[in-house]
Amino acid sequence: MENRRIYFTRTGDTGDTGLIGGTRVSKDDIRVECYGSVDELNSFLGLAVSKCKNEKIKEILLKIQKDLFTLGSDLAAPFDIPEKIKVPRITKEFIDEIEMKINELAKDLKPLHRFIIPGGTELACYLHIARTVCRRTERLAVKTSRQYKINEMIIPYLNRLSSLLFILARYANKLENVEEIEI
Repeated sequence: MENRRIYFTRTGDTGDTGLIGGTRVSKDDIRVECYGSVDELNSFLGLAVSKCKNEKIKEILLKIQKDLFTLGSDLAAPFDIPEKIKVPRITKEFIDEIEMKINELAKDLKPLHRFIIPGGTELACYLHIARTVCRRTERLAVKTSRQYKINEMIIPYLNRLSSLLFILARYANKLENVEEIEI
């Protein structure tokens, strides 16, 4: 008998998809849009990791990527699913860890008194793109929370994550001695 891998199921061919727990929803449902945006963010972070030469930044980004899988699962799992289905959820500890990283990295950066133009090194540019995707994801999470009960830690997590990505972009520029352009 042939060993076959399944790379497609055809279950989404009619425009719907399954949430954790088995509920089917339209692929344009706001919940699906939100966790799809989490996936996009994770992909941009993968691109940033591929361009990252600094082990400290790379370690932070890889941890965030793992956390985003938890976030995606959290969004894809309605709160009323059976208890026997164990779903990882974003907790306050995730947020605390991000705040700790922000404080650790920010102490090495000059304080800002104006806005800066996103740019600098290639890595910083990718991090700024990831930051903007994160902000969009946060807006989608707010919309999702108006329609569905979602984990109350998701929106603060995304808010802090976008701040961390901003700090990481600035930190990447500092490591390469690239000046930020203030406006």
